[in-house]
Amino acid sequence: MSVAATTSPAIGTLYVSPSPRSRGMPRVTMALRSVVSVGSILTKLQQDCATPLLVIRHVADSMTADMRAGLAVDGGSNLKMILSYVDSLPSGNEKGLFYALDLGGTNFRALRVQLGGKEERVVATEFEQLSIPQELMFGTSEELFDFIASTLAGFAEKESKKFHLPHGRQREIGFTFSFPVKQTSIDSGILMKWTKGFAVSGTAGRDVVACLNEAMERQGLDMRVSALVNDTVGTLAGARYRDDDVMVAVILGTGTNACYVERTDCIPKLQGPKSSSGRTIINTEWGAFSDGIPLTVFDRDMDAASINPGEQIFEKTISGMYLGEIARRALVTMAGEGSLFGRAVPNKLSTPFALRTPDICAMQQDNSDDLQAVGSILHNVAGVESSLSARKIVLEVCDAFVKRGGRLAGAGIVGILQKMEEDSKGTIFNKRTVVAMDGGLYEHYPQYRSYLQDAVTELLGPEISKNIVIEHSKDGSGIGAALLAATNSKYDHDF
Repeated sequence: MSVAATTSPAIGTLYVSPSPRSRGMPRVTMALRSVVSVGSILTKLQQDCATPLLVIRHVADSMTADMRAGLAVDGGSNLKMILSYVDSLPSGNEKGLFYALDLGGTNFRALRVQLGGKEERVVATEFEQLSIPQELMFGTSEELFDFIASTLAGFAEKESKKFHLPHGRQREIGFTFSFPVKQTSIDSGILMKWTKGFAVSGTAGRDVVACLNEAMERQGLDMRVSALVNDTVGTLAGARYRDDDVMVAVILGTGTNACYVERTDCIPKLQGPKSSSGRTIINTEWGAFSDGIPLTVFDRDMDAASINPGEQIFEKTISGMYLGEIARRALVTMAGEGSLFGRAVPNKLSTPFALRTPDICAMQQDNSDDLQAVGSILHNVAGVESSLSARKIVLEVCDAFVKRGGRLAGAGIVGILQKMEEDSKGTIFNKRTVVAMDGGLYEHYPQYRSYLQDAVTELLGPEISKNIVIEHSKDGSGIGAALLAATNSKYDHDF
C-alpha cells in the first residue's frame, strides 16, 4: 500500500512507495527533484513578475516622464505621442447622417448613424462587417481600395428610410485606419508600413485618405472622408459623446493603446497655429513603453522569438496577444524540468501560441473543487492528463502573469492621469474623470479588470480614486469615427 504525502498546491504531490531499496530510492529521488524544480520555477516566476506598490509607482512616474519627452520632440522617447488633429470633440448637439469605415485588420466594418442632437442623440444605426479576401492582402493598393469602395457603395445602396441627408450634401465618412500612419491633418495621413499580415503594394508613403477617395470616385460613389482616426481616438470620441467627463481612452484587446485629451500649450513640438479649442487628442502608442517593467525569463524568450525583438515591451506584458503565450512558455519549462504533466513535454503544448489568452481566462473562472474545466482545457489545448495539484499550479502561473498585466495597465493609466493633473493644476483628480475602456481582454477577463482597478486605487489612494471612473465603452470606436466626421464636416454646423 502507498502513502501519499501532499504538499501545497504550489509544490505538487510527492508519492513514496514501499518497494525494494534498489528500485525505491531512485523513484523517491526523481519525485523530489520534480517537486523542488516545479516549486522553485513557480517561486522565481512570481518573484520576477511581482508588481508591489514601489514597482507600479515607478512605472506610473516613468510613463508620465516619457509622455513629456515624446511631446517635446519627435523621437524624444519610446512613446510616439502622435498628434491626432482632433481638436473638437463631440458635444451631443451633432445632427445628420454620417458614415464610418473601420479597417483594422482582416475584417472591416461599415456603419451609418443618424444623429438627432441633444434630445434624440443616436436616432438609428446600421452596420455591415466583411472579411478582406486573402488575395487582396497581398495585391495592389488600387485593388484593395476598390474592393473597400465597392463594398461601401453596396452598403450605401441599402440605406433605409430611417436615414436622411439634407439636399445637396455629400455623405461624409469617419475612417478608422488602424495601421501605422503619420497623420498630417484631420483628413489625411501617410501610411508608414502595413502590418497585421498585409503586404499591399503601392500604398506605403501615400495618403490613405486620398487612396480611398480616389477609389470612391472610380466607383461613382458620392462620399468623402472628413476624418481619419485611430481606433483609440475613435473610442474616446464615442465615449465623450455620452459623457462629458471622459478624458482618456484605453484599448486592451489583442493589442493595446491609449489616448487622452491634451492642452495644446503643453505640446512643445506642435508648431504653427494652435487649435481654437486649445486642446487636442494625443495618441500615445503606449505599447512601446518599457521603463521599469518587471520581466521573467519567459518574457525575454518570447520577445527574442518575436518579429520585433526589444520593441513593444509594454504591449507584450499587458495585452491579450501575449498573456497566454507567456504562460505557455512557463508551463513548457515546468513540464520539461519539473515533470509537471508526467515524464514528457506534450507536443501540443510546445507549439507557440497554442495556449491563448481566452484559454487562461476560462481556466481562471473554474471554481470547482476538482478544477474540471482547467483539466478539460489543458487536455484539449495541450493534450495532457493533469492531476489536481498540477491544475492548481497552472492557475498560479496564469494568475501571476494576469496580475502583472492588469496592474501594469493600471499604472499606465495613472501615469497619463498624473501628467494631465500636473499640467491642469488640480482639475483632474479633484473632479469626476472618466477613463473609457474597450477591447476583449478588458471586457471578458474579470480578474484582469480587478487587478487593474486595484493598482489605480493603490496608486491614487482611496479618496482621489473615487473620482476616477474606469468604465467599459463597448464598440465605441465606430460611432466615434462617425461623430468625428460630424464635428469635422465641411458643411456649416447647424448643431
